[in-house]
Amino acid sequence: MSSPYLFDATTDTFDRYVLENSFHKPVLVDFWADWCAPCKALFPVLEKIVDSYQGELLLAKVNCDVEVGLTERFGIRSLPTVVLFKDGQPVEGFAGIQTESAIRELLAPHVAEPQPEEEAEPEADLASQAQALIDAGQPQEAIALLQPALQAETDDALLLLLARALLADGQLDDADKVINAVQQKDSHKQTLSALKAQLSFARQTTDFAPRDTLQARLDADANDSEARYQLALLDLTAGASEPALAALLDLLQRDRSWGDGAAQKTLLQVFDVLGGDHPLTVQYRRKLYQALY
Repeated sequence: MSSPYLFDATTDTFDRYVLENSFHKPVLVDFWADWCAPCKALFPVLEKIVDSYQGELLLAKVNCDVEVGLTERFGIRSLPTVVLFKDGQPVEGFAGIQTESAIRELLAPHVAEPQPEEEAEPEADLASQAQALIDAGQPQEAIALLQPALQAETDDALLLLLARALLADGQLDDADKVINAVQQKDSHKQTLSALKAQLSFARQTTDFAPRDTLQARLDADANDSEARYQLALLDLTAGASEPALAALLDLLQRDRSWGDGAAQKTLLQVFDVLGGDHPLTVQYRRKLYQALY
């Protein structure tokens, strides 16, 4: 833990470190667990806020998987849960992920807002939180974070993140609407192209048989081109680009003309999604060239 205002609290130390300290200055308590992706996305925001108060606010972390007694003592029902203690008592709190501005607003009646050293960038903080949630496989939490911000003010960068989260959550029609709502399309041409390709992949998979059924078909018949192609698209929609590329290249080498050249067309689409400089694009573009010529 890098911050001097941050510490772990356990069942044995909670009363001394949190409750007694809270008579001198407010203590924010972060109830978290290692498996909780929203907890991990929220923590950097909490640490940044606490650091900005330069000692006038402390942050205690309670690992709920380890400190079950504290979880029961304070009736923690969901993670993350953050509680502000002052004068030995809980005075404020929230459950779930929140933006930096919302957390500062909650703290304002209890601790004087510090003078910022530099101008805040709330959109950047919000984007980093949403990106962390998407990367952690928590698209619903990212959607819940982004939608209120976009109702207040449209921002293309946040719209693109929202489209990614909606795609990951299977909300394809809503993702399509968000993609089309981006204003500066020329400035985001590459990203929009990638999102549209991902949307196309996802829509193709809606009527596919379950993965286990397709895999059983392919195990029974290595020349089942349809099963091989559909498994590759399922990998693409799950973000598993490398096995999908390998399967598509294999299909092209086995049955180049299947589906009107679907393997080659889809390989090119995946290159667009990944970007021309991505290592997988470079690797598989070379393999595609070798397979064709």
